[in-house]
Amino acid sequence: MSRSGHFAVVTGASTGIGFELARLAVEARHDVLIVAEEAEIEAAGRQLATMAVSVETLRADLATEHGVAALFERIGTRRVDYFMANAGVGLGHAFLDQEWGEIARVIDLNVKGTTAMLHRILQGMVEHGAGRVLVTGSIAGMIPGSYQAVYNASKAYLDNLSLALGAELEDTGVTVTCLRPGPVDTPFFERAHMEDTPVGQDEGKADPAKVARDGYEAMMKGQSGITPGFMNKVQAALTGVLPEPVLAQMHRRMARPEEEE
Repeated sequence: MSRSGHFAVVTGASTGIGFELARLAVEARHDVLIVAEEAEIEAAGRQLATMAVSVETLRADLATEHGVAALFERIGTRRVDYFMANAGVGLGHAFLDQEWGEIARVIDLNVKGTTAMLHRILQGMVEHGAGRVLVTGSIAGMIPGSYQAVYNASKAYLDNLSLALGAELEDTGVTVTCLRPGPVDTPFFERAHMEDTPVGQDEGKADPAKVARDGYEAMMKGQSGITPGFMNKVQAALTGVLPEPVLAQMHRRMARPEEEE
């Protein structure tokens, strides 16, 4: 066991925000289980393990029932103190140009898989009367996502689910925090086929380490949600003022591929 005796699980931890969240948990002397579908999860585990704490890795596809089952088989009877649900996938380009298999995967991972994990993790936390959960939603969930329609819809689901669960679990000792970042400098845009979009090419993306720290600290404080970055806060405020069609057109200009201009 680690010096603190606490156990943290971080999904989508091979790179980016998830890796940085895992690093923060390791620095806090927690036992950590990091999970991702990518082979890079093993390298991430080796890098974190140099800090002389217990770090386990699991390569599993959390978009599938088999992958979710593999995660809980690895957790076993251990009590999860901190659960950071960061695994997710994006998908750019026009809805009708996307392959159905890719669309289904966004829904299966971002919505179905994450919901299944939360349902089981939160049951155990409430039973023990303590626990902290961080869900990586997105500011994208507040905006109709032209050229990212399914992804933004999946993040709207997660944003709303997180806030609703947090309210339901008041007075249980368990908190749910929603992290709603804007564009972050991670492999997300490459994996989402969005290198040819203005947002994908923008060099002003946020530092994943800073975003992760903001989210981690908000989780530890039991906050309901956090939107890191001043301009992201401004954009979030505008979503409550501007009509949805205007927001959709704004997003269209950010996410439309260059060849469709």
